[in-house]
Amino acid sequence: MNVKKLRTICGRLCGADETLDGAPGSFLAYAAGLPRTSMDIRLDDLSGPEVRELLDDHLADMARLSPPESVHALDIDALRRPGTAFWSAWSNGRLLGCGALKQLDPGHGEVKSMRTSPAHRRKGVARAMLAHIISEARSRSYRRLSLETGSMPAFEPARRLYASFGFTYCSPFADYVDDPNSVFMTLAL
Repeated sequence: MNVKKLRTICGRLCGADETLDGAPGSFLAYAAGLPRTSMDIRLDDLSGPEVRELLDDHLADMARLSPPESVHALDIDALRRPGTAFWSAWSNGRLLGCGALKQLDPGHGEVKSMRTSPAHRRKGVARAMLAHIISEARSRSYRRLSLETGSMPAFEPARRLYASFGFTYCSPFADYVDDPNSVFMTLAL
């Protein structure tokens, strides 16, 4: 079955119309169970003020929730380095969220900077972004996708999301070390 036919069938099952084929990322939004609005997930150069504000909020939250030695969030300069791709999710001119994929080696990637705008939480934005990142990792022929997140209760929704995609707990990877404030997860692709 070709992709267009599959999108049409899935779109009808989800109650969406034929516009699913129109905007990049919109199919992922519908597949993730978002309401009948389009979502555009696009590669982002991190220059827009909305994206900068969302990332500033992300870094501030990480600093508030974790001790300094346990904050592993990337700032804008680090997200712009070669080997890291950053995407933002938009709908009707509003920023919904963001996420990044950092190459650790030719077969291993890391999920970074997953963040949903507060007004759009619990609407499937993070689910759609994670699906997009996993798809990109597969298209790059990565064999493994890993992540670090917090161990505190505030990070429980993130851990549940990752587990729902098949991520399992693992030992520290790359340059990470054991840290009671961090949880490490991985997904074999």
